[in-house]
Amino acid sequence: MDKKSKILFAVFFLAVFVSAGISFYKYYILKDFDILAETNCNPKEETCFVRDCYTASDDGCTEENSFSVYCKLIKKNASAIQDCDPKSASCGALDCKKEEGCMEIPCNEETLGTNYNSCSDPETYMQNLEQ
Repeated sequence: MDKKSKILFAVFFLAVFVSAGISFYKYYILKDFDILAETNCNPKEETCFVRDCYTASDDGCTEENSFSVYCKLIKKNASAIQDCDPKSASCGALDCKKEEGCMEIPCNEETLGTNYNSCSDPETYMQNLEQ
């Protein structure tokens, strides 16, 4: 290997190493990325995404809510999320609380996607309960 090739080889691996270090720092240390997550939603008070448990296979469907799961979607920076076990009672609920960089995704035809069957507004939900 001549001197020029050795220098190019060293510069290449130095660039890879620096790039990996910067990515590690940004994503692992600073947690500078957004997360899209489901959180609890009260269909009596707010518009919720509805997932039918008969057609969906996930752990959000339990015996208590065997017909439908009501949830809302939140886009939040990972650094603002509490580092705890989400199944633990001491771990707070995932919500925005007017935080900067946090956004609740509204339920509408454009945001439904494949995981959710429909949107439920409080008025319709209460009418369905009465029937």
